[in-house]
Amino acid sequence: MARSGPIEQRTGLRPKKRLGQHFLVDRGIIEGIISRAGFQPSDMVLEIGPGQGALTFPLARSVGHVFAVEKDSQLTGLLKEKLSRAGIANVTLVNQDILKWDFNEISTPSSVKIQVIGNLPYNISSPFLEKLVENRSLVSRAVLMFQLEVAGRLTASPGSKAYGAMTLMVRYHARPTAFFEVSSEAFFPRPKVNSMVLELDFERPYPRRAAHDTDLKRVVKGAFAHRRKTLLNSLKGFFPSWNREMVLEAMKKCGIDPGTRAETLDMDEFLCLGTALALTNE
Repeated sequence: MARSGPIEQRTGLRPKKRLGQHFLVDRGIIEGIISRAGFQPSDMVLEIGPGQGALTFPLARSVGHVFAVEKDSQLTGLLKEKLSRAGIANVTLVNQDILKWDFNEISTPSSVKIQVIGNLPYNISSPFLEKLVENRSLVSRAVLMFQLEVAGRLTASPGSKAYGAMTLMVRYHARPTAFFEVSSEAFFPRPKVNSMVLELDFERPYPRRAAHDTDLKRVVKGAFAHRRKTLLNSLKGFFPSWNREMVLEAMKKCGIDPGTRAETLDMDEFLCLGTALALTNE
């Protein structure tokens, strides 16, 4: 029989594997995240997956209001009781799946954007990033903990193995900054890999913009659809309406070698290619 961890001993609850639950228990890391986040007393913060409240309690003491969205109903009930006993009244606790929850439920003045914090379950990192980007008009920045591999993709440079569609689409909308690595020993139960705390600053998107964001998104998606193929073959294979001549013409306009692969192109080259292919397809 597995030895009971500290959370099980105190609450009788077992972390649920199906929900990807790994609770942050290292006080030093918790304090480090709050310190590096640098929230202000007037800030309105959305916390993803508060769990036992490791981040919720210090957050509530340092910001104006916390909206904590927790999928696990048992944890929601437990945290609600703990907050009540502590006399903390500036936390709105919501028992919902963050991937289904509407960001617009947070009522703020039109000029105020929310900030986001969370120790994300590894199994929702990618879909949550997509949702965060979709709601970027409501968010100023996010301080999130990711699996080390995912964090590596978000901060990767052209030419590296980790560089891909996720790198480009997040970087287009927000500037990523790595804060610090977190050992797997900081969690219960202990995951198999380390994590990384990152800041995504939506106030500092990529300075050059596409005429239409959808053009960039389509090209990036097509370019990385078949990583082992050349950029030319990947694009024309993913979008049947883009024949070889059209793609070659667009690549020539942007000064891109037809034999190159997607992971070697930087953001400006993808922006150029998106515009060129959109014009060619008109």
